[in-house]
Amino acid sequence: MIKPHGGKLINRIVSEEEKKILKEKIFILKSIKLNRRQISDIEMIAIGGFSPLEGFMGKEDYLNVLYNMRLANGLVWPIPITLSVDKNVANRFEIGEDIALLDEFGTVIAILHLEEIYPYNKELEAEKVYKTKDLNHPGAKVVFSQGDFLLSGKISVIEKPKHTEFSEYYLTPEETRRIFTEKGWKTIVGFQTRNPIHRAHEYIQKCALEIFDGLFLHPIVGETKSDDIPADIRMKCYEVLIEKYYPKDRVILAINPAYMRYAGPREAIFHAIVRKNYGCTHFIVGRDHAGVGNYYGSYDAQRIFLEFKPEELDIVPLFFEHTFYCKKCGNMASYKTCPHGQEDRITLSGTKVRQMLQDEEIPPLEFTRPEIAKILIEGMKRKFREYNI
Repeated sequence: MIKPHGGKLINRIVSEEEKKILKEKIFILKSIKLNRRQISDIEMIAIGGFSPLEGFMGKEDYLNVLYNMRLANGLVWPIPITLSVDKNVANRFEIGEDIALLDEFGTVIAILHLEEIYPYNKELEAEKVYKTKDLNHPGAKVVFSQGDFLLSGKISVIEKPKHTEFSEYYLTPEETRRIFTEKGWKTIVGFQTRNPIHRAHEYIQKCALEIFDGLFLHPIVGETKSDDIPADIRMKCYEVLIEKYYPKDRVILAINPAYMRYAGPREAIFHAIVRKNYGCTHFIVGRDHAGVGNYYGSYDAQRIFLEFKPEELDIVPLFFEHTFYCKKCGNMASYKTCPHGQEDRITLSGTKVRQMLQDEEIPPLEFTRPEIAKILIEGMKRKFREYNI
């Protein structure tokens, strides 16, 4: 079994005995109310998805990540995981004290053991991580909207967030690693998406299944952009595909409770590291991975892997070209395998597909399975009803 990033799978969830001790003191602690993204980060740290992180980054790690895509100890890490607060909140705290971290309902979910309070440069973070200061970029927008100070320190998690909607698909890295071992899988390929699955995804996944022992489908269910398809609709699409078109004994479907950052190339590395922590040995990196708008080149997310030695990441990226259905080939193909012209290739833009679904029109079979299209149409209709469109 592949080792977690940094060599050890982190677990910051306290024992029942520790929980009792912490609960006795939480009423006298100062507190911070968290947003959903911060709660998601706490969960991923707690269960080991962000191994080797044990809490929110200190200044040395933070700056190393921005400039070098590494922690201070040299370990590859491309995305800052930080806890921001306003100046008036930061002024309430002293180094060395414990702080109660509250969810949106006011429930204490974790304790931050405060080690540092430091200011940071939002423009620098936006430029380094997202390659833009444009507030139309969802990741940059988050940076500029958050507090001016960062708190660092290890966390002790008392209550994990509950995933009632997808409880049967909630698996921690410890659990997926155990399942992979029980199945006897030596090679596991991870697949990340925030979008509904279509025939190009299916083609890529099945190419990987021809080579590796198992496929780990790990869609993000943390918050994405408002115009992305809701997580429950995407999960239904996966359920139907696995039921009808995939070998069930060779596929594991589980939710990823992390948030999308839309950091393009850096996030591709980040996604690979997270799947390594879940036990994957290989990771699919497609066209414009974790991209948004026109902020990144189509294959920048693949090229960034070349900046690191294979042993530094210790998970093998699988690079796939843009795929499509070729009428002359009579099957799915890519620019690497198809010699025919654009007029023979069935490709649809995301805008075109959304319009077809909105008009309750089934896209071509070569683009998506009819069962999937029906689920998406119902999802679009529901979304319009919810927003009174």
